[in-house]
Amino acid sequence: MRDESAPAAEDAQRDGLVAHRYRLLAELGRGGMGVVWRARDEVLDREVAVKEMLMPGGRSEAERSATARRAVREARSAARLSHPGVVKVFDVVVEDARPWVVMELVRGRSLQEAIRRDGPLPPGRAARIGLELLGALGAAHAVGILHRDVKPGNVLLDEATGRAVLTDFGIAVIEGEATLTQNGGVLGSPAYIAPERMRGGRARPESDLWALGATLYAAVEGRAPFHREDPVAVFGAVLTEEPDPPVRAGPLRPVLDGLLHKDPARRMGAGTAEALLIVAGGNGPDPTWPVPGRSAGPATAAPARPPTAPAAAPATVPAAAAWRAGGVLFYVGTALLVAGALVALLMMS
Repeated sequence: MRDESAPAAEDAQRDGLVAHRYRLLAELGRGGMGVVWRARDEVLDREVAVKEMLMPGGRSEAERSATARRAVREARSAARLSHPGVVKVFDVVVEDARPWVVMELVRGRSLQEAIRRDGPLPPGRAARIGLELLGALGAAHAVGILHRDVKPGNVLLDEATGRAVLTDFGIAVIEGEATLTQNGGVLGSPAYIAPERMRGGRARPESDLWALGATLYAAVEGRAPFHREDPVAVFGAVLTEEPDPPVRAGPLRPVLDGLLHKDPARRMGAGTAEALLIVAGGNGPDPTWPVPGRSAGPATAAPARPPTAPAAAPATVPAAAAWRAGGVLFYVGTALLVAGALVALLMMS
């Protein structure tokens, strides 16, 4: 029996085509369970990306068939999405007992590759990427689709338009990383899996938002918030520790703190995150915010300007203030209630 985890491109290329239609031209990248090819659709005469989904070795014929059917079902769900921040799925075929997913070809590199080659992103750029990804997730959640594997490697930066697009919608459910298997019950990249999922809970929209927060943290800090060398240590850190305070996040800090809250019921919602990302993604960093390598000196960097009246600003600033001050207001209110009770007792006595 041949190794089912080996690429099937050789088999598909016996006649040069996958499904007698998609000609594989060049390998674009590979992971533990998949290979992405640049290909040409011979029917429509256009270039596409074709993802060959590899089957882990040791599975029975029935398990491989079930995985292939699931891949087709998830690809069909992803094809329902129409959003500029989502890679379009055009087709899915099963050949040689393996799913092949045909997608929009985005020319560019992943956010993970950009971080590795160029270093951390400026907070403003990361915030604008976050807005695009948040819109993509919102469109998916609105129709009941969860991503479950949001991470820098699944974010593509289009070199032609500059847009950030999220790939592997739904496919991530069956793919995961080489260190995680379907039998393990949790799929995804350990450093980007929300705590509730690690505890065995079901994926939910809040889980995708947590992964978005971890992705933006990596964008500005250059590493995942719970990066460890050992995957087991990553699990422990996500469940029991707080992330290291970011030092390069600048105005993005409130978003990171809110999205990375371990309790999904208290995690920052998409609406508040959007408002704060709009502020953080404005024209350049807030001149009063400390920037690494630059003194946050007096107001010489930001001369006073007469107030303007943009429509969106008043609606976003209270969101940031409320999130930062929420805990303080709770304790202040509690203290006032206690003080009032003491005064009443003294008057009665």
